[in-house]
Amino acid sequence: MVQAIINVGDDTNRVLNIVKAQFGLKDKSEAIEVMAQRYEQEILEPALRSEYIEKLNKIEKQKGIKFKSMAELRRIIEDKA
Repeated sequence: MVQAIINVGDDTNRVLNIVKAQFGLKDKSEAIEVMAQRYEQEILEPALRSEYIEKLNKIEKQKGIKFKSMAELRRIIEDKA
């Protein structure tokens, strides 16, 4: 485990206290850990997973649908809904 002394602003301190209370954590270092894990899952991980890249490649290879007008596009969208 790495230890660090950090300076945080008042708003960040409030957020850490909220996260700490919300998850029933012992201290702010656990709150920072939870926030880092969430950030990794939601922001970093999709770009790192191979499944994500494969999915993007499949989407890029799909043939598009051409529309003559916006009205035609709206009609198709409404039919699917």
